[in-house]
Amino acid sequence: MLKKPFKRISVIGLGYIGLPTAAMFASRKIEVVGVDVNQQTVDTINRGKVHIVEPDLDMVVRAVVMEGYLRASTTTEEAEAFLIAVPTPFKGENHEPDLSYIKSASQAIAPVLRSGNLVILESTSPVGATKAMADWLSEARPDLSFPQNAGENSDIRIAHCPERVLPGKVMRELISNDRVIGGVTPACSARAVELYKTFVTGCCVIASCPRIAEMSKLTENTFRDVNIAFANELSIICDELKLNVWELIRLANRHPRVNVLQPGPGVGGHCIAVDPWFIVSSAPEQARLIRKAREVNDAKPDWVLDKVRAAIGSYLMVNPGKSASEVRLCIYGLAFKPDIDDLRESPALKIAEAIACQHGGPIIIVEPNIGELPDSLRCKNICLSSSLEPGDIHLLLVDHKCFREMIVPKGIVIDTRGIWECIF
Repeated sequence: MLKKPFKRISVIGLGYIGLPTAAMFASRKIEVVGVDVNQQTVDTINRGKVHIVEPDLDMVVRAVVMEGYLRASTTTEEAEAFLIAVPTPFKGENHEPDLSYIKSASQAIAPVLRSGNLVILESTSPVGATKAMADWLSEARPDLSFPQNAGENSDIRIAHCPERVLPGKVMRELISNDRVIGGVTPACSARAVELYKTFVTGCCVIASCPRIAEMSKLTENTFRDVNIAFANELSIICDELKLNVWELIRLANRHPRVNVLQPGPGVGGHCIAVDPWFIVSSAPEQARLIRKAREVNDAKPDWVLDKVRAAIGSYLMVNPGKSASEVRLCIYGLAFKPDIDDLRESPALKIAEAIACQHGGPIIIVEPNIGELPDSLRCKNICLSSSLEPGDIHLLLVDHKCFREMIVPKGIVIDTRGIWECIF
């Protein structure tokens, strides 16, 4: 029997994934209520504007808000489907998963759930998070039945469908990428497929259960993390041996079955820098390689800072009449990857913060994708710029397109991305 089409969808969390997803459903003429705890975010969206940088998102949001298909609120409302897209960070020295945002979202939607509703967890989550969410909902609404207890006859359908998009290409990849859907029961999966087929042209691949759907997303990002760790470690080895790592990788990648990634100042973002720890937390004795890769990538910013300190020392040796407080340092990029404004878990931001604490001289931060510095960098000796600045030492941390088009600045250059063809 065909199910009725979805007329109203609620998206909980209007960040880098939630807002594009809400906008995409709204673009298909479905009423979407986006929910976020930040009143400023809600007000911005309701004006038809966006609070994040993502190509084409602003145009879609403006259109669907003006047409009345998308509105934002700080409170949950009744809907036929609820998509939870909230952060899932880790906490503590042991990197334990923090599911508090998912729990809060579950508690927020529980009062408005009605029989026949679909709840999907989109947040990248440790194995077992969907079950935890379902249990929280069941505890809050004992008057309703849930699939972990009632099976196919449950009042509420629950599934996990992790986002799999690349920042900078979100609006395109939301449509074209395959979706992995792990319903608690086959009926849950089928209903979730009906929802995503509203706009997804890629395949909706049904996993056997939510746990393997959760693990599939963690595996995708951990694969990337391990490979980046190899490249980062290779750059450190090449520095020790006085070899150009960029040339080395170009040569090695001419082998038909070799594809070494590019090294950088570390690994950032809401997924690759976080998700491997979820696997380590689940199986700490077995995840030895995964843990070591995380440690290699997490240590790379400290290695870059050593290079900055060495560069300052070299400059002062050549310019004995100057003090460290007179050395003008230019930092290029704060985002965790090129051509976006996302600073989450950004190694560039961590490096800039450390330099701000250690260097008493003038610091110019060149970041064209943000309008103001984060609070941690608002110091009297730091200023924000959007273009090439004169300086004594130039530290390139993010390979934004505009940096690729610049001439190599004069002075000591520390190029962590290889776009100016400089050795570290």
